[in-house]
Amino acid sequence: MPNEILGSTYHLLTGVQFELLLFCAFWFTLGALDELAMDLVWLIVWVRRRLFAEPERSGLGAENADGGRLAVFIPAWREAGVIGHTIRHALQVWTGANMRLYLGCYGNDPDTVAAASAASGGDPRLRIVIHDRAGPTTKADCLNRIYRAMCEDERRSGRRFLGVVLHDAEDMVHPCALDAIASGLRGADFVQLPVLPEPQPGSPWVGGHYMDEFAEAHGKTMVVRDALGAAIPAAGVGCGFRRERLDRLARSRAAGGEGGPFASECLTEDYELGMLFSSDGAPARFLRLRDQQGRLIATRAFFPADLAAAVRQKTRWVHGIAFQSWDRLGWSRRPLDVWMALRDRRGPLTALVLAASYAWLCVSGVLLLLGLLWPTPSMTVTPVLQLALAFCLVSLIWRMAMRFAFTTREYGPAEGLRSLLRIFVGNVIAMIAGRRALVAYIGTLRGRRIVWDKTEHSAHPAVPSGRGALAR
Repeated sequence: MPNEILGSTYHLLTGVQFELLLFCAFWFTLGALDELAMDLVWLIVWVRRRLFAEPERSGLGAENADGGRLAVFIPAWREAGVIGHTIRHALQVWTGANMRLYLGCYGNDPDTVAAASAASGGDPRLRIVIHDRAGPTTKADCLNRIYRAMCEDERRSGRRFLGVVLHDAEDMVHPCALDAIASGLRGADFVQLPVLPEPQPGSPWVGGHYMDEFAEAHGKTMVVRDALGAAIPAAGVGCGFRRERLDRLARSRAAGGEGGPFASECLTEDYELGMLFSSDGAPARFLRLRDQQGRLIATRAFFPADLAAAVRQKTRWVHGIAFQSWDRLGWSRRPLDVWMALRDRRGPLTALVLAASYAWLCVSGVLLLLGLLWPTPSMTVTPVLQLALAFCLVSLIWRMAMRFAFTTREYGPAEGLRSLLRIFVGNVIAMIAGRRALVAYIGTLRGRRIVWDKTEHSAHPAVPSGRGALAR
């Protein structure tokens, strides 16, 4: 009797193992082909730029001094720990008069208001905008309140801004960022600069996995999208929007009750705004440039350093990009944009495939132990499946090599080696976030209200003593 139960269990698990293997092999093969296509285009772009002497270098100065006035929007809710450093650093490195910094705050958050006021040193380029509603509302709602304040300033002064730049309360900006954005907006309606997560010695794994993802996304994927003319999503920081286009969008949304161009019911209003700006044929650019010292012109910030905060942030991204954008933006008729949209919205499917692959590993481990107690024939793998598995193995090695190369380029070989081990950390976060995003999306379909589920920040990269601290 025990042998019969053991045999039945073994055969059942063998069937489950085979089905999981087929499922994972199919989707991993499809995903590998997708990534290889992206890699091939990037290699062509990289070789072309080397052959035609198009290095990542610009002659940009340290400030926007060519007459292009920019309004910088920073929404803030309970950011007293970092907002002072952000404002002080921005006002110090952006010394020109062609910029005005708008900080959106709430009346029931006096600590953030006090910290911002103290950091400004009376600089007239900072305007603190107090929302007429208690916080938190949503990030987009706060941005709309800032937008209305900017419009009031334009009417009073009789001068319009060239564009609007978005940043978060924890960002450390580059001295040449405004110059790059102003120059880019003269030939495009939307521009995006790279984002570089800062290393956190106190969190080399959870906090570190953001470095790997952004190094590859903003070193390869966004470069390819720019080269192909595909729609470019906004990262929410270091991105600039041409003023006239924002005005047209605000007028079109006024009929729906919105008080500005930002969708207050959307969790990833920055992503949606970038897609709206660049998906209808309007020019959009991803600007990967280096300053005169060879440093990448990018926005630097601490990202979540503990598992709970990282999952919460990734849940918001997956919910907004994979589910809400499908509802709100639909699908383009351009095959190129369909390809990119599929890549952007694959988060829930990725979580499912990763969960199935780890389930396959667990089942295989159990079968291995059972095989030691009760020897049985091993699972038969067809030639086609063998070929798919071999392709997936080669692709995995290639993916690890690419991850190592891009992380090493930005952070050095030590972080490049760690990036290989951090793949597992990223997978775990993706699986948990994918499940939570689905649950959250179903909740909104049932009428649950969307709130600003923001990331808490306590350290700032502009403060040397804060570089070892954790961002939560």
